Amino acid sequence: MNNLHLINPNPHQTLSFVKILHETVKGRCRCKVNGLLYSDQLKQYLEFNLSIHKDILSVKANSTTSNILLYFNPHKKVSEIVVIINQYVQEYYQYPQKSREYLPQKPTASLTSSTSWHLEDIETIISQLKTSKDRGLSSLAVQQKLKEDGINALSEIEPRSGLSIFIDYFKSVPVALLSSAALLSILTGGMADAVVIMGVVTINAILGYVTESHSEKIINSLKNFVNPSAWVVRDGTLIEIDTTEIVQGDVLSLQPGCYIPADARLIEAHRLTLDESALTGESLPIEKHQERIISNQTTVPLGERNNMVYRGTFVTGGQGLGVVVSTGNLTEMGKIQALMGETNQPATPMERQLEQAGTQLVWLSSAVCGVVFTVGLLRGYGLLEMVKTSISLAVAAVPEGLPTVATTTLALGILKMRQQKVLIRRLEAIEALGSIQAICLDKTGTLTSNRMSVLKLCWDGREIDLRDGRLWSGNQVINPYGCDELLKLIHLCVLCNDSQISYHSDQTYILDGSSTENALMEMAIAAGVDIRELHGKYPRFVTHHRSEARNLMATVHQIQTSTYLIAVKGNPKEVLERCSTKMENSQLIPLTEREKQAITDQNETMARQGLRVLGVAYGQAETSDPHSLTLSHLIWVGLIGMADPIRPGVKETINNFHQAGITTLMITGDQSPTAYAIAQALHLSQEKPLKILDSRELSDVSPEVLRSLCQEVHVFARISPAHKLQIVQALQQRGLVVAMTGDGINDTPALKAAEVGIAMGHTGTDVAREVADVVLEDDDLETMIVAVSQGRTIYNNIRKSVHFLLSTNLSEIMVMLLANVGGFGQPLNAMQLLWLNLVTDIFPGLALALEAPEPDVLTLPPRSPDEPIIKSSDFQRILVESSTLSASALSAYGYGIWRYGISPHASTVAFMSLVSGQLLHALSCRSPKPLYAHPLPHNPYLTAALGGSLGLQWVSLAIPGLRNLLHITPLNLGDSGVIASSAILPLLISEATKSHEN
Repeated sequence: MNNLHLINPNPHQTLSFVKILHETVKGRCRCKVNGLLYSDQLKQYLEFNLSIHKDILSVKANSTTSNILLYFNPHKKVSEIVVIINQYVQEYYQYPQKSREYLPQKPTASLTSSTSWHLEDIETIISQLKTSKDRGLSSLAVQQKLKEDGINALSEIEPRSGLSIFIDYFKSVPVALLSSAALLSILTGGMADAVVIMGVVTINAILGYVTESHSEKIINSLKNFVNPSAWVVRDGTLIEIDTTEIVQGDVLSLQPGCYIPADARLIEAHRLTLDESALTGESLPIEKHQERIISNQTTVPLGERNNMVYRGTFVTGGQGLGVVVSTGNLTEMGKIQALMGETNQPATPMERQLEQAGTQLVWLSSAVCGVVFTVGLLRGYGLLEMVKTSISLAVAAVPEGLPTVATTTLALGILKMRQQKVLIRRLEAIEALGSIQAICLDKTGTLTSNRMSVLKLCWDGREIDLRDGRLWSGNQVINPYGCDELLKLIHLCVLCNDSQISYHSDQTYILDGSSTENALMEMAIAAGVDIRELHGKYPRFVTHHRSEARNLMATVHQIQTSTYLIAVKGNPKEVLERCSTKMENSQLIPLTEREKQAITDQNETMARQGLRVLGVAYGQAETSDPHSLTLSHLIWVGLIGMADPIRPGVKETINNFHQAGITTLMITGDQSPTAYAIAQALHLSQEKPLKILDSRELSDVSPEVLRSLCQEVHVFARISPAHKLQIVQALQQRGLVVAMTGDGINDTPALKAAEVGIAMGHTGTDVAREVADVVLEDDDLETMIVAVSQGRTIYNNIRKSVHFLLSTNLSEIMVMLLANVGGFGQPLNAMQLLWLNLVTDIFPGLALALEAPEPDVLTLPPRSPDEPIIKSSDFQRILVESSTLSASALSAYGYGIWRYGISPHASTVAFMSLVSGQLLHALSCRSPKPLYAHPLPHNPYLTAALGGSLGLQWVSLAIPGLRNLLHITPLNLGDSGVIASSAILPLLISEATKSHEN
């Protein structure tokens, strides 16, 4: 943890400093401003000024905790960001009056609320909203409220209209220059030239509009991938509904992992904690209560309204009930979105790189155009002709479609992955998929089927197997009702259980709960236990769920008026530590250290068999307050051994990850022996010996040591949510691009921190899907290989398109520059340059972006995230290829001059040679390896693009109108042979000079 000192701008206060609480490699950090009078006004001032700073993407400050959450340009250092914060704090205190002038004029939506629900009594709120704590709203009242208030949804930002997309293509500098050339042509009588010039501009705009509007539709559909649901009480029944159907007055049921779909006032809270980081910037869970807040202040900050829950947050622990007070745009999240105004889809890192490459080429082509213009004038060409030629060359040389190619390719990639059951929720995730270097795999539900089944029960040295729905001791079927200890073990597993069971009239039943607890229920049913009768006999009063500090669950049940039973299940070691006695022959006897060791040995034996083992115990006490009972001096009962079978195909998937150069790590809450056995079965490590690290060894490890350990460890056992986050961050600090899979609430911190967070579509919680970048719709890890392959292919295809566009456009610059400087006339006129831009750039460039994955795409190591899309070696290759194309075209032009002199006929030979050569060059751009040695899958799009473009090019010779516009002449058989030779030769040279090792 780094401490960065902040110069104290206020002489009335003690020395202050900014403390970095948390930092990742993704351009995200959390700072704490200590020692300052951190008022709401300072909060507003910092949020407003930092948010408009060019290097800061978003900022959230918390006036209660003095924390600031920042997302900033990842190329900036955290120390530089802290300097920026320092400057604004200094200004605030040094020039207080001036600082107030720069506060946002609109009130911050998160500071106030139209109704102070947190200050009202529960009874008053329920009465005002005409609802009921027990029965909720009636169906009739819900329909009426939906008509009056509308659905519970935030206003969506209007996407760009088709007209605005189309018009934007006329706003670029090249098009403005080309329009100027058209205007000059009209003024000098060249109406036909002006029509052709503007026709090319319009066709470019139409093609750009078609591709970009389709891309925007796909990208805008990303937000529809996740549709959370909510549990509400209506007409006295707890039902699950779509969050858009929630209305004011609905009573929400809040459980761990529950996504909060609207603002609500709590009416019940039992150990309820929430993650409100999305709203307040505070990452630590906030404990909630239902009592009215007593305050003399007119405004209570959001962070202090602990009897309220807000849209966009989620439950991390406990349970409760809340009555909805605001929906849709009236929620605090809705108000913030309203203040944000319209925002455009941000450019991805790849798009920014392409824009930078295009800008560099603009400067290069501008310099060349200036040289061509000057040399042309010195050689005696007309001013107007050279103006049009220079401007046309600039437009033809600059591939202004680079960002469009990237956006279109990314959007089509999203569509293709959606067909493969991979839902992408963030555009940048596609780029990151191709760079994944390490993937952290959550065991349950990802590597395994998440369908637990009980296989073994152990108590007092005895073992029972569960096979075919029966309890077996060797070859003998056991009746649990003939053994008190065994029956007690089964009963406790039913009582300490959150699964809900519903029976049908045909005696079938449905279990609704986690796979572990459903398996325990199925075991009890198989043993003949009447679940409903048992629940009725021992009503539950208190539930203690698992927590980060306690890896067990306990429930308190009433036996008599003041006598209570405590049922406990969880990690065997933790349960055993809380036990002091055990039951033997219906008698309580002390649990000796020797017996505890025997139980521990039995637990490890079962774990080494790949079983997930639970310890079961109970207690009994008399008290008037069941909440005061402690989990100590319990009575040990026995062990339950369960198995979650490995998913079919997972072993092959792990092997595919290894072949792709991706390190695989398993993160699980299981004990070390269980985790080790599963990891061995999966062959999680192929090259090195399998190493495992237990969370007990992780607790006292420094970040530096953890970074080193992550290089060697393959399995992390008994891991908590905080540990998962630490592991992801340690891998990132090693410079790795990390993916994290998960499906539960305990996975969300790590899912948010990873470059690629991957959630399960069916078994995953709403919260996990909400924060993930990728959702596997079929819960099959095998589809992740498809996603990685597609991510790499998309990146490679964009590189191919960029390579093609840059090399062909640079060849045009070279041809014009060398011919003008050498005094050989102008091989290409303005119309021909425009035609080149239309015919050879757009369709082959897009077709290359649709290449199928190369056969070796999953056998190559992942690319470095810092690698530019155009490397220096690529520029060298582009220069060589452009030189070859231009030299070949100039050779054909030289042939034309030798045969026909400097004339339209010679220009036609050069024009046809360059166009044909550029189109054939698209074949060479399909792969950095020689095509003859590494055959590629057929690309029908490229075949159609090249065939259509070549056909259109040669048809132009046969149509008199086109011939006149392009100033070309008919060709004879000898000319055609020269053109064919000059087009094929660059392709052959390019293929011959490729390296087999690329």
